[in-house]
Amino acid sequence: MDKRSIQSEMSSYIGKLFRDNFGKGPSSVFVSLEEPYVTIYMKDFLAPIERVLVGQKKEDKVEETRDLLMSELIPDIKATFRAAAGIELADLYYDWSLSNRTGVMIGVLASDNTIDEETKAYSKREELHEEVDRVSLQAEKSPEEITSYLLNERTLLVERIGILVAIEKEMIRLGFKEHLKISKRHLEKRLLSLASFEQILGKRVEDIFVDWDFAKDRSYILFILKPEK
Repeated sequence: MDKRSIQSEMSSYIGKLFRDNFGKGPSSVFVSLEEPYVTIYMKDFLAPIERVLVGQKKEDKVEETRDLLMSELIPDIKATFRAAAGIELADLYYDWSLSNRTGVMIGVLASDNTIDEETKAYSKREELHEEVDRVSLQAEKSPEEITSYLLNERTLLVERIGILVAIEKEMIRLGFKEHLKISKRHLEKRLLSLASFEQILGKRVEDIFVDWDFAKDRSYILFILKPEK
């Protein structure tokens, strides 16, 4: 199966999976396969009851419920990618922008393939890394390592390794992983200023998503950029 067919089939699958489990699926699902990553961007995704909760400023309730559902769905998503497309996903990250009614999943392939850094390079990379470092330092600490790739004209992926501080590790050990993730999600998104990154990149940023793997002390930030006309 070629890349375009995989992207089309997985787009249909994700739309149906979310519709069956959330009561309402996204109106659009964009799947992009750029080994060793697969990104899934969803638009117009907010169930009626979630809309009520968001209107009542209870976004945490929506995020907690979605986290519970995603913990059940991730094994199915991985199995379907394996069976239908021959793609083995080692890790799957996700995040939502409830105000924009959008969401994203970031799959990391289990293959030994490495990304072609030269073809995925972009201008102002160092400046963007400096801004990511500044934000990380405000939220937790300076990452031990930052890498980033322009996967396509709309998708910029940033990986951070080594960002957890001692108190966060202790909260995880004591079983407060869910509360920590939601708190960090809100904090970092407030610090990740759209204007700052738009100025650096010279492009409009439509969405910013962030997720963590606490066990691996790894985080991904994904920027959805407005395509150039």
